[in-house]
Amino acid sequence: MLRTNTCGELNKKKIDQSVELAGWVHSRRDHGGIIFVDLRDRYGLTQIKFIPENENIFKEADLLRNEWVIRVKGKVLARPEEMVNSKIKTGEIEVLVEGLNILNKSKTPPFILNDEKNEEANENIRLKYRYVDLRRPKMQKMLKIRDEMIRDIRQYFYNKDFREVQTPILTSSSPEGARDFIVPSRIYPSKFYALPQAPQQFKQLLMVGGVDRYFQIAPCFRDEDSRMDRHYGEFYQLDMEMSFVEQKDIFEIMEPLMIDLTEKYSDKKVIEKPFPKIPYIEAMNKYGTDKPDLRFGLEIVSISNLVKGCEFKVFAEMTEKENHVVHALKIDRGGKKFSRKDINELTQLAIDSGAKGLAYIIVKDDGSLQSPIVKFLGKALAEKIIEKVEAQKGDIVFFGADNWEIVCVALGVVRDECGKRLGLKDNKKASWLWVTDFPMYAMSEIEEGRIDFSHNPFSMPQGGLRSLEKEKPLEILAHQFDLVCNGFELTSGAIRNHDPKIMYKAFEIAGYSKEQVEEKFGHMLKAFKYGAPPHGGNAPGIDRLMMVINDWNSIRDIYAFPKDGKGRDVMMDAPGKIDKKQLDDLEIEIKAE
Repeated sequence: MLRTNTCGELNKKKIDQSVELAGWVHSRRDHGGIIFVDLRDRYGLTQIKFIPENENIFKEADLLRNEWVIRVKGKVLARPEEMVNSKIKTGEIEVLVEGLNILNKSKTPPFILNDEKNEEANENIRLKYRYVDLRRPKMQKMLKIRDEMIRDIRQYFYNKDFREVQTPILTSSSPEGARDFIVPSRIYPSKFYALPQAPQQFKQLLMVGGVDRYFQIAPCFRDEDSRMDRHYGEFYQLDMEMSFVEQKDIFEIMEPLMIDLTEKYSDKKVIEKPFPKIPYIEAMNKYGTDKPDLRFGLEIVSISNLVKGCEFKVFAEMTEKENHVVHALKIDRGGKKFSRKDINELTQLAIDSGAKGLAYIIVKDDGSLQSPIVKFLGKALAEKIIEKVEAQKGDIVFFGADNWEIVCVALGVVRDECGKRLGLKDNKKASWLWVTDFPMYAMSEIEEGRIDFSHNPFSMPQGGLRSLEKEKPLEILAHQFDLVCNGFELTSGAIRNHDPKIMYKAFEIAGYSKEQVEEKFGHMLKAFKYGAPPHGGNAPGIDRLMMVINDWNSIRDIYAFPKDGKGRDVMMDAPGKIDKKQLDDLEIEIKAE
């Protein structure tokens, strides 16, 4: 070994002992003829010093620059009291160097690696030189947390008698909501594998195979555009499935784990145990989203009945149309004044979310109402609305009037932004909840007039075959649920459809013929005819979970080697071209650019 100790473990117990350390030069300082170096490895920093009395070593130390790799021998000394550094674990000691070996030199790094200065280089530069970026303490902390968290997850499921099973990476393409990554086959020309968007079908087949408690730290691949909480291309999820269970059994397995991970790997406290359970419709009506942040209130209220037939034409017309509503959102400003600029910015957010605008009423400090719409509503009705939403002096009430979904989403965005502007999102709190009873179907966003699955197509409809045959498709609920924390969806799950009759009918409503279902899911249908047990599960995203509970700004910070915001690996220069011989082996021809 080139070292007897690591840089982060030395303390006063080692005083007067000889040690050997190896690492990177984090910083170098000349103080009155003495050279001080902060030596860094993954465990932390140790201050080492070179004195002129050791002439040859001192001359070599004078050459040292940041990020050079060195090995030193020396004696551990107590720092003078006035030089103790309480910010680092080794701040009470230093090492007097008696031997120096320069193992490797470094070019000047492309950016500063000192986290204490709170200077983070441009992300593209950091990703291009990720092997340098990973040396930063912040990144080392991330890798440590990720490793420990995954170990804890595994141990938790082992203790619950689950079995970890690895499922295939090369599989067949299936319609699961996102674009597949396609892999051409050399052995079978003109045919393709797909990388799994999730192990969904395999874990259900494991249930048929008698593996009644399965889990996996599963790599998943989806060709979806990246965003703050979605990494391009690949991500990891905690995939789990159980046989002979109901929805509450899955909740009882997942909640203790999420509580433990939150409170062990962040400084947040879970504010409600057990987790609240809110039906999808209620979540949309009250909070304008199916992933509400419950660290603060600001609930949306329906006033459709109150304004029905009123003199304000915009509100009156909405109450006469099917599936159109008028909702109000009261904002307790807590003494903060909303300027015209604030209101304009919130209005633009609502418009960007599909609304035509954002009406409002301000309750002034003297109790009078200020708004362009009061004269149309009439004072009496305006005061009834203020009473209905329980607005007080100093509050502002925003209104949405349109299609139900547009109103919910627009006011939900406004609610979330107001929570941010008013400082209501307490980073010391973790607000976990289950959103349940999702609709089985929704109108397709791609093909007008077509009904499609709103979530996982393998979910069991509530009421089984009877509901599929008797109820209107858009009114059918599924045994489908999401787990949400602080406004982020962390997992989707469901009790699965394990009955071939119900599966055929469910896909028929979504426009799939029996032949299409058998072509895409014939293996599932065949398996279910050999005694499939009732089963269900879910799959929290490990990367997103880490990001949310640690308040990291981007999910890309959670990966050792991430893609950039446009899906490129700028370090490895991928995606890139491949040579003609490889294409010929696959019998693939590239169209002319």
